[in-house]
Amino acid sequence: MNKFTVRDIDFNGARALVRVDFNVPIKNGKITDDTRIRATLPTIKNLLESRARVILMSHLGKAKGSPDPQFSLKPAAERLGELLPGVTVKFAPDCIGDEVKKMVDSLNAGEILLLENLRFHKGEEGNDPEFAKKLAAWGDIYVNDAFGTAHRAHASTEGVTKFLSPAIAGFLMEKEIAIIGKALSNPERPFYALIGGAKVSSKIEVLENLLKIVDKLIIGGGMAFTFLKAQGVAVGKSLVEDDKLEVAKEILKKAKELKKEIVLPTDAVIAAEMKEESPEKIVDINSIPADMAGYDIGPKSIEHFMSVLKDAKTIIWNGPMGVFEVNKFAKGTFDVAKLLAGMKATTIVGGGDSVAAVEKAGVADKMTHVSTGGGASLEFMEGKILPGVAALTERSSCGSCSCSGSCH
Repeated sequence: MNKFTVRDIDFNGARALVRVDFNVPIKNGKITDDTRIRATLPTIKNLLESRARVILMSHLGKAKGSPDPQFSLKPAAERLGELLPGVTVKFAPDCIGDEVKKMVDSLNAGEILLLENLRFHKGEEGNDPEFAKKLAAWGDIYVNDAFGTAHRAHASTEGVTKFLSPAIAGFLMEKEIAIIGKALSNPERPFYALIGGAKVSSKIEVLENLLKIVDKLIIGGGMAFTFLKAQGVAVGKSLVEDDKLEVAKEILKKAKELKKEIVLPTDAVIAAEMKEESPEKIVDINSIPADMAGYDIGPKSIEHFMSVLKDAKTIIWNGPMGVFEVNKFAKGTFDVAKLLAGMKATTIVGGGDSVAAVEKAGVADKMTHVSTGGGASLEFMEGKILPGVAALTERSSCGSCSCSGSCH
């Protein structure tokens, strides 16, 4: 990655305006999963050790341009304070305005100020220049450590860089780009992709891009049924996107032209309904009754996938193999997670559901890398340029930044 990072800059006494991703689940005012907060700690600790004055900004939830107490970041500030004992973590009642200015001006080196939810202002998602300029006023140096929002050109991820330079990557951003980027551009082979989830429509570009790069492509989850039906397999009431059958046929055709193998399930766990109390059974993939649907891959599929993956040197996994939220349909996803956890290959897990699956299976720490970016990791795998990454300062453009040579 040819972008400046926090290790390149002297922050002593400087105001570091840091975009983090504290979009965490909160129930009854309590954070139920602080993974994203903990993921930013290496960058925050580095800034504190460098005697920076740290101003953090983030969004949370589905706030639509006006204050909403249920989406306040105050619980995140409290949790961050617990994770950084001995460090002063202050919380601002807004992200712009006179009160925020007073708090920023009074911030001492080694202290943290977390701004209130950016999306309480329409200017954030609208990438409004005036709003971005007001945010930029709080910092001397901009740091983006929020890979999960890097696919959005918002005021805090792209607009602010037009008013504040240098714009540099935090350690989490650097790690995401480096690991996923290497897998896509220069992987150790054999390189296989394991793609699941419900719908083909959400991953067409991922499949098309990965097909050009990987040695084999394994498809599971609900989306597999669209590919199976495209091959003439009767799949009963299983989830199928009929309007994407031609797309599936084109991807299968392209795979043949490229001499790339697409691996599909050979059996399935089926039931009349997607409910815990609905009786299930295992059938071969071409024996699904008309009144039943597949909700997980079966044991033969798991065994086959394992045999395909055994010689892999690099694996990207995105999307569960079944409806893992329902216990009786979770075995395929959890068995795949445990398989990857035990491999010597580079294993990269991307996408919200995949991340939730490896965490629920208790093997997240056994993976080489678990991405914090759902939509961002998907778009990265599609081969797209992420606005939040593109906006960061290139090393070759150092003469245009305001670091006074400290980043050399």
